[in-house]
Amino acid sequence: QVQLVESGGGLVQPGGSLRLSCAASGSIFKLNAMGWYRQAPGKQRELVAAITSDGITNYADSVKGRFTISRDKDKNTVYLQMNSLKPEDTAAYYCNANVRRYYYTSNTLYWGQGTQVTVSS
Repeated sequence: QVQLVESGGGLVQPGGSLRLSCAASGSIFKLNAMGWYRQAPGKQRELVAAITSDGITNYADSVKGRFTISRDKDKNTVYLQMNSLKPEDTAAYYCNANVRRYYYTSNTLYWGQGTQVTVSS
């Protein structure tokens, strides 16, 4: 199996910063693209940022210039640095990873359990 464990969420004031981490572990032959999604109450889950295995990044328009996604291949970990946080960034944040478990298997998408980010004064 493959596990994704997120950390780094919490309560922060508007304008503040948080750094989320998501570590992948288990049977992993190749870790392809990884990403962060968020879901606010009553809303659909939406893409926040994604990064390929080659380091190509993609961001939602609402977070461009404020959030930065990065990854550490040696640690199988993806990060989301969130600066200039706004109340509308409040949501549960989920990471996902496209994983090939063995050389002979196809890719499978895995999700973490989520971490809450609350931006409030």
